[in-house]
Amino acid sequence: MKLLTSSQNIIASLSKMNVFDSFDLIQVLPYRYEDYSYSDEEEIQDKEKVTLLIKLVSNPTLVKASKMDIIRFFAVSVKSNKFYSCVIFNRAFYKNTLNLEDVYTIQANFNDAKKELSIINIIKGEMTSDKKYKPVYHLPSSLSQSNFISLMKRTLETPEMVFPYDVPSLFRDKYKLDKKVDALKRVHFPKNSDDIAKGLRTLKYAECLEFSLKNALIKNENKKVVLGKKKIPDLKVINAFIQNLSYKLTSDQIKAIREIVLDMNSSSLMYRLLEGDVGTGKTIVAATSLYANYLRGNQGAFMVPTDTLARQQYVDLKELFSQYNIKVELLIGSLTLKEKKEVKERLLNKEIDILVGTHALFSSDVVYPSLGLCIIDEQHRFGVNQRCELVSKGDMCDLLLMSATPIPRTLSIALYGDLDVSSLDNYPFEKKRVETFVFSFSDARIFSTINECLKDNRQVFIIAPRIQDNNSLYSVEKLYDYFSSIYEGQVYALSSKNKSKEKEEIISSFKKGERKILISTTVVELGLNVLSAGAIIIYEASRFGLASLHQLRGRVGRDGQDATCLLLDDKETERLRIMEKVYDGASLSYEDLKLRGSGDFLGEKQSGFPSFKTVNVIDDFKMFTYARNDALYMLNNMSNIEFERYVLYVRSKMKKEENEIIRLVEA
Repeated sequence: MKLLTSSQNIIASLSKMNVFDSFDLIQVLPYRYEDYSYSDEEEIQDKEKVTLLIKLVSNPTLVKASKMDIIRFFAVSVKSNKFYSCVIFNRAFYKNTLNLEDVYTIQANFNDAKKELSIINIIKGEMTSDKKYKPVYHLPSSLSQSNFISLMKRTLETPEMVFPYDVPSLFRDKYKLDKKVDALKRVHFPKNSDDIAKGLRTLKYAECLEFSLKNALIKNENKKVVLGKKKIPDLKVINAFIQNLSYKLTSDQIKAIREIVLDMNSSSLMYRLLEGDVGTGKTIVAATSLYANYLRGNQGAFMVPTDTLARQQYVDLKELFSQYNIKVELLIGSLTLKEKKEVKERLLNKEIDILVGTHALFSSDVVYPSLGLCIIDEQHRFGVNQRCELVSKGDMCDLLLMSATPIPRTLSIALYGDLDVSSLDNYPFEKKRVETFVFSFSDARIFSTINECLKDNRQVFIIAPRIQDNNSLYSVEKLYDYFSSIYEGQVYALSSKNKSKEKEEIISSFKKGERKILISTTVVELGLNVLSAGAIIIYEASRFGLASLHQLRGRVGRDGQDATCLLLDDKETERLRIMEKVYDGASLSYEDLKLRGSGDFLGEKQSGFPSFKTVNVIDDFKMFTYARNDALYMLNNMSNIEFERYVLYVRSKMKKEENEIIRLVEA
């Protein structure tokens, strides 16, 4: 359905949100609600946010102060007859829109000493019980909340607004769910809190069911991939490879390698998750798996989410396998067309044993003559259909997924089906704790930490939330100017603005210790291994999730020595102080999800877990279990016409997503 608007400005604004039709629009969910339930005026405390119904008793006057417009008037509460002084800052237009005849619902901060209301929001009329919850959306600055809400209301009230593929009626009846359009009406325009809960329950189940069905379909596809008998790698040669490493593996690493190799030697396809906290040594387990795959005469593919991480893994694997005559190559989007063509030709001619890269690994013109093992790092950042697309490039291809956040087995089963799990709980060194502190931006200990590292010939990461920002002191560019003036000749700057070759050179030089301080965005979050890094300083830390901060913290102390993480911010310190007490990734991910609550409507990325629009993987754990069973029931009862149509719908969505990813990769 087309959008019900002719305004080119609104259409342009919606396109920035990837909203191109009515179905896209109604699936943009509120991230919170303004609750316009009226306050009990007998219980109002100083500095409290209140909601009142008022009537003006004096005409608004406009006072122009330095850099500020101030509207002032007196009002009486309709409910209690109490008089209040009212003030509105920097919204001069209210002088001509407020009058003495109408009543207004206001949200304001109350100053008890002055009996003054500093008005935040003001709405004409009384909020009836069915209108007291007002949705609030994340919108571009060019699109107002009122215009968006008006368009949403017109769209949802259109008679032909129905979803062609709803959750099958058997499950709707079983769980007392709404049709999807009705659920969306509840969520966008709730009459009460029960409406929000009921609407979200339907949307959550639909999301769980679709996710579970995708996983089940992919598992079925993976089983079809095994067409012949695998060649078994020599276990003695693998053991010799492990013995030849320059360091000793942990018992967990040895156990995980054994589980993976046994899977690779079985007649069925390996579909295993390797999980472990930051620094537990997943990469060497993956590398040993690639070596085992090489011994059976097959090619390996190692897919990671970023170019930076791909380049690092390529360099590390090339160095690790240098004495084994194993040919490792890199394929990422930032290579030139000529470089990509040459890599693809060598792959086709079996001149490459291990190919490391990003999404480019599964573009349509990448042909693997003998792909035997796919490894996908930070697997939650890739859609389930992307895993299928990469695996399908090999006739007998095993799949190893990697995650930096430990997931309890019960949860992994609910999310991923009967996925086999190998866990790394031990660290190569005694379990390290990077001492973590929350400081203000001006704390002198920032410099004492840096100076202590430089004195010990150790290195420092400084993380900025953005590359450049004229309104902030804490961008990569401004922090680079600041710190390079103090530590002249000792500072690098790294961000997505750097060209690929520049990034590679900066990271390589930093790892060699040619300079001691690296100022960067979160491009270093995943996998950057600098053994001599002793401290990481993160500016505006409240802008990051706890799991992200933990990943960043994992960049230091990788040599087993004591290390320091400074979280700099002047707000949200209560949330950040969790980092001072909690050191393992699983607990932090759980804390992050709890803090975010079950109403994570925006679907923010949850490190270690798939990203959902409405579902919270902790609170909604049981729903995943039911949805997984329902998905399997559907696939085993395809004679039901509703089931058949729903499965075809999910397949078509997977294909559409897959084609879009390939289009972006090949663009």
